[in-house]
Amino acid sequence: MNFLAHLHIAQHCKSNLAGNLLGDFVKGDPNKHYSTSLANGIRLHRFVDSYTDLHDVSRSAKLLFSVQTRRFAPIALDVFWDHCLANHWEQFSQQTLERFCLDSHQQIFAHQEPHWPESFITIHQKMAEQRWLESYQDMSSIDMVLQRMAIRRPKLGMLKNCYADLEYHYDTLQCHFNELYPLVLEQANQFSTLQLKKNQKER
Repeated sequence: MNFLAHLHIAQHCKSNLAGNLLGDFVKGDPNKHYSTSLANGIRLHRFVDSYTDLHDVSRSAKLLFSVQTRRFAPIALDVFWDHCLANHWEQFSQQTLERFCLDSHQQIFAHQEPHWPESFITIHQKMAEQRWLESYQDMSSIDMVLQRMAIRRPKLGMLKNCYADLEYHYDTLQCHFNELYPLVLEQANQFSTLQLKKNQKER
């Protein structure tokens, strides 16, 4: 799951929005540097990534990619899942996508802390100003995301070729998302609840 899904999952689980975005920017034990709320969000992000990547549905989806691009399929799928969520947003939220994105960005800006990674602050600023999340509804934006990632990190150069796999297997991958995402929401909610219970016991 990518940015949009992590924010939606955070809202669904009543978890910290910023923490769930910070998951890709923080290494090690988050409790050493962040509040319990932020650390819980980071841990939820990590749980969602692990659960999604190891699920049988994701494994089936990866096999749809060509031999040349399969190694990069998990990254391409994360971006594609956001497209699926954005395109079927009304099935998962009573808010409009635009309202959700605006509220999420405003909440994160309002609670921004100086010790957050500069890379995260910069990316979130661009995400809000350029309305990345809403743009995921259009597959051309997904192509652009993959192209930019491939250019920015040479080791991920083959990502630019993953778009053809996504496009060719679009309907099948959409079905995979429809099967996978409700399970992710359910498991994420259970994980988040266990975290809160653990925090209460430690007080």
